[in-house]
Amino acid sequence: MSRLSTFLRVFLLMLLVLSPQWANAADSDTSQASSDGAPKVVNAAAELPKMQKVLDKIKQQVSGETNDGRLNILNDMSLELSGAADTLMQGIVPQRAQLEAQLAVLGPAPTADSGVKETAEVTSKRSKLEAQKAKMDDQVKQAAAIKSGAINLSAQIVNLRRDALKTQLALNAGSIFGPRFWAPLFNTQEEDSSKISDFVDELATTAALSWSDGWRFGTIAWALAAVLVATLGRRYLEEFLAWVGINHLPEGRMRRSFLAAATALTTLGAVVLAFNFLDQAFTRHDQVVDDVRTFADKLVGLSIFCGLIAGLGRAFLSTRRPSWRLPNISNEVALALKPYPPLTAALVFIFQTVEIFNSSANTSVGTTIFANGMTALLVGATALSISFRTNRVRRRMLLEGHQPEARTTLAGLIQMGLTLTGVAIMITLVIGYITLARFLSYELIWVGIVFGLFYIFSQLVADGCESLFSTSTASGKRIQTSLNIDARHLGQVAALLGALGKTILILVAAMAILNGTFGTATPIELVQKAIEFWGGKGLESMNIVPAHVVNALVCLVVGMWVLRSVKRWLEHDFLPKTMMDKGMRVSLVTLFSNIGFVLVILMTLSVMGLQWNKLAWIVSALSVGIGFGLQEIVKNFISGLILLTERPVKVGDLVSISGIEGDIRRINVRATEIQLSDRSTVIVPNSQFISQNVRNATMGNAQGVATITLTFPLDIDPQQVRQLLLDVYADNERILETPEPSVSFKDLTATGIVLSVTGNVASPRQVGGAKSDLLFDILTRLRKEGVMLSTPQTMIIDRPHRSRGEDLPQP
Repeated sequence: MSRLSTFLRVFLLMLLVLSPQWANAADSDTSQASSDGAPKVVNAAAELPKMQKVLDKIKQQVSGETNDGRLNILNDMSLELSGAADTLMQGIVPQRAQLEAQLAVLGPAPTADSGVKETAEVTSKRSKLEAQKAKMDDQVKQAAAIKSGAINLSAQIVNLRRDALKTQLALNAGSIFGPRFWAPLFNTQEEDSSKISDFVDELATTAALSWSDGWRFGTIAWALAAVLVATLGRRYLEEFLAWVGINHLPEGRMRRSFLAAATALTTLGAVVLAFNFLDQAFTRHDQVVDDVRTFADKLVGLSIFCGLIAGLGRAFLSTRRPSWRLPNISNEVALALKPYPPLTAALVFIFQTVEIFNSSANTSVGTTIFANGMTALLVGATALSISFRTNRVRRRMLLEGHQPEARTTLAGLIQMGLTLTGVAIMITLVIGYITLARFLSYELIWVGIVFGLFYIFSQLVADGCESLFSTSTASGKRIQTSLNIDARHLGQVAALLGALGKTILILVAAMAILNGTFGTATPIELVQKAIEFWGGKGLESMNIVPAHVVNALVCLVVGMWVLRSVKRWLEHDFLPKTMMDKGMRVSLVTLFSNIGFVLVILMTLSVMGLQWNKLAWIVSALSVGIGFGLQEIVKNFISGLILLTERPVKVGDLVSISGIEGDIRRINVRATEIQLSDRSTVIVPNSQFISQNVRNATMGNAQGVATITLTFPLDIDPQQVRQLLLDVYADNERILETPEPSVSFKDLTATGIVLSVTGNVASPRQVGGAKSDLLFDILTRLRKEGVMLSTPQTMIIDRPHRSRGEDLPQP
């Protein structure tokens, strides 16, 4: 501790204890030192106002203080003030005893009937002594009040420091290898010992009340009910739900997800009911003190989290029914991890109970730090042990020739996060950041609970919707018969409801992670925070704090993941089941991606705490930038939105623009990709499709036209050639019967007769192939019939050569 804080405490102690005024004891409240060494007494009338003033100042400083070091100084000052008040009371006691002795010598005042008369001097002396005694009694009461207030203030400061330990992550409380951390085990403070002893006595008294006459049978009944529910009740209820799933649910994934949810919920219900029964067994007596009731209620609340840990572990591993295991985990790995869920639940319960006990008994901060450090140490060690044991089992399986399960990227990320968090916990404990280690431990547990519940219930929702609307199940057939709809529509409804359920679960999980933590968030609180968030509360001001930035980053990552997941779901699951063509589906997915990206960015800014009217300067700056350098980008972006909404061209269309002809493969935010016949790609800015003439050969289900122009000699039979050409077109399978092929007389030239034959094909994309086949057939039949095509005549003019010396002809 700094020299300044030590000086302040010493100065306060000297001010309160070592500065009494000495005066005549017979006069009003003075202190006198006799020449023969009589004990000295303090001037209470002068010291009590000083003490009260110091107490008020300490209270004022405590009300606005958050630093742990200053709170510790204020706590020491409160304890010293309490000791000074007690010293003052002890100094008043001899003076009060002396006054009582003098009053005893004078005796009581004579009554009117006694006939005894006393002198005025005696009466005056008695009145003066009684006034002094009454004043000393008031001073004793005032000193006792100051002492009690200082003690209560010290307890409040300890509670503030204990609560601050949960939020002051940068507080260095000493390494776990240092003697300061282990001091509560060997050098227990006297005050902690008395507080712990008092609270243990209260617990013992509560147990004695529950075992007293008239209450004993009820206690045994409640305790026995708790044991039966936690053992046989859980087992038989789980077996009953498994029987229901096997015999009454359709075959498929629905059974597995239902059994996993049933296992988790039955374990949770059994644990919570057992603790509620034990609570009734020991705290139902009216004489149980409030501290014990509060302690028992907190244990019941803690049982919810412990039950979830154990239940989710049993549901994920499913060692009793390996074929029904929901995640892709090999049986060897599941058996190796089987002890960890109940072990983790037990460790959390034990050390969280110690923390609750310290809070209820109001022990010192050092004891609380020790409990927090032990909790973080064991949770971190358990996390590392889970990761290392999983890897060891997988390596052993490879050595034995057994192929372990193929882990997904998500499973690898989970194990990596578990390992890194365990390492981070150990490092923070070694360097002394106990509060940060506790925070990481509890966040690890909380995130594990949230993600476990989300995984099981998302699978249950998706499988339930698919099973409910499947035409292979009784419910799906009944719905199809009742509503007279196609199976394709039922599949769309199942996919839509499943996605809606997953979306709700994602929002709940994100809200739980952002706003909750282990042991502090209840479902009701999370619902209230979700309502406040969607109502806009907290977004009225521009407050950028580190916590908001972290939440914003989490919101951005989760939002982008949700956006990609929904985009994949629309592209591969939902839209293919509709009647939309491929181009319309691609346009909808692209438009959804663009709008979703903008919404994610806006939501990220909202979580960060940015107020929209505070962004006016950003909009102004962007307008200037758009005016100078971003106008083309913005123009192409707006043109892209027009293309996606108005859809003059869409993905899959055959278009021709600026001499480029090809198929549209993708419409992006800025440009459109056109694939040519040689499989190369041309990038065309979107604005060109809005500002230039574009030929869309496939718009409106357009047909292709195969037109061939041929030139024949003048001596042919036109009718014979016309019928030959019509026969060739009629025999080709690509040429449509409606409209019928036709032959037109195009021109009569010196070189011959020009005929044009035309026929329609189903698509413009078939024109090239159809014309090639038609030309092959036409030439073959013309040669077979002896009809020749007109041959272009070439005229060659041969001019005579002149001799070397011959003059050129004159004009």
